[in-house]
Amino acid sequence: MMQHFDHDLERENNQARSLLREDPAIRSLLERMPDSVQHSFTEEQLANLRVALGARSWGKHQIDFRSTISFFSYRYYYVFVAGRNRRELSRSEKRRNLLIQSLLMSGFLTFCSLMGLLLLYLIKSAMGIDLFPNFSLGIWSWFKENILG
Repeated sequence: MMQHFDHDLERENNQARSLLREDPAIRSLLERMPDSVQHSFTEEQLANLRVALGARSWGKHQIDFRSTISFFSYRYYYVFVAGRNRRELSRSEKRRNLLIQSLLMSGFLTFCSLMGLLLLYLIKSAMGIDLFPNFSLGIWSWFKENILG
């Protein structure tokens, strides 16, 4: 009984190994290796290679724009994809992501602050409040002339 179980397990392992070797990504990877290296992988190693290669696949994205452009006798391609990130970020990617978020948030807050100050300045000027006599930035006169008409 135990010998029959071992034989079935061996057959399943061989089937799994051959299925893994037939996978296009694994086959492409193995074809670039010497024969001795190709046959040295266990099914566990092949399965882990498949997982690692599968993580590199593009998958479906909410925004997927691909095209080519011709420049003299050469053709170049470009790809713009965007969507929800479902993979775990590395430490350096997390740091870079935090830096980019900080810069974007700082830029947004700076823009909002400047727009708020401009709005307050325009309200002050419209009400005729003159904080510094005989001094003007010229914003109110430009606003009246170009925006209010």
